[in-house]
Amino acid sequence: MLTTLVASSKGGCGKSTLVTQLASHWAQAGQNTAIVDADRQGSSYRWAGRRPDNVPGVLGLEGGRKGLQKVPSDTQQLLIDTPAGVSERELEPFIDVANVLLVPVLPSSFDLDATTHFLGELQAIKRIRNGKLPVALVANRLKPWTRASQDAVEQLAAESPFPVVAQLRDSQAYVLLAALGKGIFDYQSEQVRSHQEDWKPLLRWIKRQA
Repeated sequence: MLTTLVASSKGGCGKSTLVTQLASHWAQAGQNTAIVDADRQGSSYRWAGRRPDNVPGVLGLEGGRKGLQKVPSDTQQLLIDTPAGVSERELEPFIDVANVLLVPVLPSSFDLDATTHFLGELQAIKRIRNGKLPVALVANRLKPWTRASQDAVEQLAAESPFPVVAQLRDSQAYVLLAALGKGIFDYQSEQVRSHQEDWKPLLRWIKRQA
């Protein structure tokens, strides 16, 4: 089982979007996929419950340690969605089981500042410090045609101790599909293929770590 942990100190940065889109990808690839949603808002958990019958199912589980204990033994892909402002102590049970850790970041000065502090905290965690838990950043909700987004990605890459492995453009498609319990990987139309391309570097990075 590959366990992908998604965490950030900043709310609204796209943790649940990252979790649900990856879940839809792996489910469509025929892998038994589950989400443990430790966030009280329960966005990922509710998304899994909304999955319609015409797409592969994703098991949604609520809670932290209790959720982990309910993960079926035949699960191939496990994603963990964490709350905003999560502390090192709250992350501990997830850090222990994770194979990779993803940190989504928005292209704003507030988010970059908050993320820099959070990354410093991550560096102090033993499994990460010893190189046993790979960490990567995902630049999220970018407007690639703007200088502001380009500058933010360059700043993030220059200042982060961890690599920026993907750049995801801003799109209402994620919001609309989330309400349906779906992801962009549940469709194969030309319209969504450009969005799917954004995810390929991230998927390749996760595969290399596994």
